Amino acid sequence: MKAIIFDLDNTLFDHTGCAVRGLRSWLTELGITPTDELIAEWFVIEEDQFNRFLSGELTHQGQRRGRLRTFLPVLGRPVPSTDAELDEVFTGYLQQYQANWIAYPDARPALEVARGNGWRIGVLTNGSTKQQNAKLAAIGLADLIDVVCTSESLGVSKPAPEAYLRTCEALGVEPADVLMIGDNLELDVLGAQAAGLAARHLDRAIGMTLTQVVSGRQ
Repeated sequence: MKAIIFDLDNTLFDHTGCAVRGLRSWLTELGITPTDELIAEWFVIEEDQFNRFLSGELTHQGQRRGRLRTFLPVLGRPVPSTDAELDEVFTGYLQQYQANWIAYPDARPALEVARGNGWRIGVLTNGSTKQQNAKLAAIGLADLIDVVCTSESLGVSKPAPEAYLRTCEALGVEPADVLMIGDNLELDVLGAQAAGLAARHLDRAIGMTLTQVVSGRQ
């Protein structure tokens, strides 16, 4: 093994937790009670709109606007008529989301284990280059990572084989010498394996830690 590639959201970075906390604060600011039903609906809409971004149907900012066009009526709020107004509304949520950015407690220890093994370290994430790099810097992990590849910078997203192969190329290693770790079985395990990488699934729901997975003790 010469290198390891991590997924970012819900692997190193607690996206779901940050989004829930940010959403609760934002809804409260709007004078709306942040119920579990509203939060669940937000994530359904987020996934739908983000997938449209990954398919090239929408820009990253476009999927944010799409979320609001769908979610605001759920709240009983009018939808702004211009993109600029939509962007202003989304900024309210985004500020709360960013204020809650945090790494999982096991993220840095896992990266340090990988670094101690002499492995090159990469991140492969379906997302915006600017935002994903900002997350890594904000949560204090950027110094341990050699390469960050995003679907935006690569022009392809997981599970396309090119996404994994180009990340390996950026790390300067062959796919057969790389381990991929992530929380999404399809995107981070099956897709990586199909591209010739070794892969392990991080399942936090059963108490698995990232350090255990990196160390091969899952």
